[in-house]
Amino acid sequence: MSNITDLEVQQMLFCMYTVLAGNSILIYDHILTLPEEIAFIWRRRKALPAMLFLLNRYFALLANITSLVADFQPIMSDEFSCYKYSLYRELALFLQGVIVAIIMAMRLYALYGCSKRLLTWIVIVMFVLGAVCCAGTFGQYSGDVDIVPGVSCNETFSNSIAARIGLAYVAEFIFDLFIFILTVYRICKTKGKLLRLSLGARRNIIDVIFHDGVMFFGAMTLTNIPNILTYYSGSVGITGSFCTFTSCISVTLVSRLMLNLHQTNDTGTSSTPAQDDGPSLAVLTTRIDV
Repeated sequence: MSNITDLEVQQMLFCMYTVLAGNSILIYDHILTLPEEIAFIWRRRKALPAMLFLLNRYFALLANITSLVADFQPIMSDEFSCYKYSLYRELALFLQGVIVAIIMAMRLYALYGCSKRLLTWIVIVMFVLGAVCCAGTFGQYSGDVDIVPGVSCNETFSNSIAARIGLAYVAEFIFDLFIFILTVYRICKTKGKLLRLSLGARRNIIDVIFHDGVMFFGAMTLTNIPNILTYYSGSVGITGSFCTFTSCISVTLVSRLMLNLHQTNDTGTSSTPAQDDGPSLAVLTTRIDV
């Protein structure tokens, strides 16, 4: 076991606090929205969007609780156990990101009237960015990685390794930006003027999609940017310290987005044309068939 300085102990504690903060938000919001989940998901027919909702909620919950328990267990005392646990944690974070990306892609696909052309581009973008994420996430373990066993399996990386891992989160941010831009473009084109959309008044499902999309992108930007910066300008001890926190926020927000759609139009996520409350503009609503 490596000799640990007071600064390194403080950095490890900071990492643990961010993990606790992320898990606290995830678990608290899960309990808070459980009545809505029962009403709109468990008591309805289980369509694909409902299954993705449950997969997003419960995979993240179980994976994060498992990681949280392992973080505070003294049994991770040898280097091999730390390597296995680190790989498990990275795999769980990657899969959580994939589930969130699929759900956001489905929202965009429905918003564009199930456009096959858009779907093709979404698949291409997801494949390219997914490859970047895989290369950054699972290509990190080499001789440059310093595992400090016995202290929550804290990891430190060389600058080159950290920069490569950081590319995965840069790719995640690019995908969020891609979804956000296309969402705003579609809604502006449908509604005619962006000024007609009010972030305070959510009159119909289009306003809900716009409102939630803005809030999701804003929140993810505020959490992703600091996380990315830890890989490129942070000290070695806090590299990637916001990974779990960012993932928990992402899962929580996506669950909220889906529940908001259910509450607005609880007939359920296939696409049907509807009439906006504006001057006879045909718009696309998102139904959540659950």
